[in-house]
Amino acid sequence: MSTELSELTSVGLITKESPLQVKKGAKPLHVGIPKETSTQEKRVVLTPEAVGLLSNNDIQVIVETGAGLSAKFKDQDYSDAGAKIAYSRTEVLTADVVLKIDPLSIEEIAEMSPGSCLISALQLEKQDAEFIKALNEKKITAVAFEYLEDKVGGMPVVRAMSEIAGSTVMLIAAEYLSSVNEGKGLILGGVTGVPPTQVVIIGAGTVAEYAARTAIGLGANIKVFDNHIYKLRRIKQLLGQQIHTSTIDNFSLGQALAEADVVIGALRAEKGRNKIVVTEEMVANMIHGSIIIDVSIDQGGCIETARMTTHDEPVYLVHDIIHYCVPNIASRVARTASYSLSNIFTPLILQMADLGGAEEMIFNYKWFLRGVYTYRGSLTNAFLARKFGLNHKELQLLLAARY
Repeated sequence: MSTELSELTSVGLITKESPLQVKKGAKPLHVGIPKETSTQEKRVVLTPEAVGLLSNNDIQVIVETGAGLSAKFKDQDYSDAGAKIAYSRTEVLTADVVLKIDPLSIEEIAEMSPGSCLISALQLEKQDAEFIKALNEKKITAVAFEYLEDKVGGMPVVRAMSEIAGSTVMLIAAEYLSSVNEGKGLILGGVTGVPPTQVVIIGAGTVAEYAARTAIGLGANIKVFDNHIYKLRRIKQLLGQQIHTSTIDNFSLGQALAEADVVIGALRAEKGRNKIVVTEEMVANMIHGSIIIDVSIDQGGCIETARMTTHDEPVYLVHDIIHYCVPNIASRVARTASYSLSNIFTPLILQMADLGGAEEMIFNYKWFLRGVYTYRGSLTNAFLARKFGLNHKELQLLLAARY
């Protein structure tokens, strides 16, 4: 710099160059997307468009070959977006953050890098103490979709998948009411001069809201049952019209079921397993050929005759009533569901990269902390500890001990 420029700079007439802002995380974040091994699971957590955004922000995404095929995303789509296509599952599992829908197996957890982060569904009904111990042995920070909250206290993944399940469930009902599928031969809704289809929805949450919207749009007559008055009041307000609502009691519910063409079980478990509110006797009194869809089957179900089925064999008959009890209904519309999941996890990964990793996310955001159930070799969820007979440590205390 010349003498004149130096003098001008010293008196403040020319500004000095500001130092380049450096991200807190010095090491680029590596995110692994393994292929789902279950034939029932067709969703993928990140779409190619999301991968492109992450790649533009210096986040390396490693996608196992074929991971997006069931949702109609090709390896080439991910590669063009900047992802690395891996032909070795181990390479994907050793990433800093592993994003998957179904939980990993114990063998897969053993392949993960010590101290890394797993973000997936927990699927509590399928887990045991050995799964938790395997995570703790590798000191994995595990985050469950089901427990993850957002900044306003909502549960984004649960709500998104519930919206999809609620909208899809009435289309499933229409399919199985058809004569082609040995149903009652009814159109879901109604036509001029013919009484509308009778739909009973048990539960008044997000699934019920979207199922009700679809049913009303098709012209069906709906009745909603729930034991929380505030939920019944809220669903009427959200739907913007007067509908039949009732608390759950054996007489009122039994009467509604006896006239129903479609029954949707949409009660979400509040503490542990769902309560059974529809008995086998109630099912036996229903009109033959009607259909029951228990959306809450992954949490135990709310209908006594319901048992978990698969997309390959989705229905069975009890007392000549069709039962559809597939737990992951959103997987029927895998591409839509994948975009919905991607919208949730893309900003989360961007924030994680900016902060420098999963541990900093826990420390900085309480809404993310809610989803964590294992951390640095400790189980941090009291409910899981009681269920599996394990010890747990409060995450807040573990974080406080970090400093």
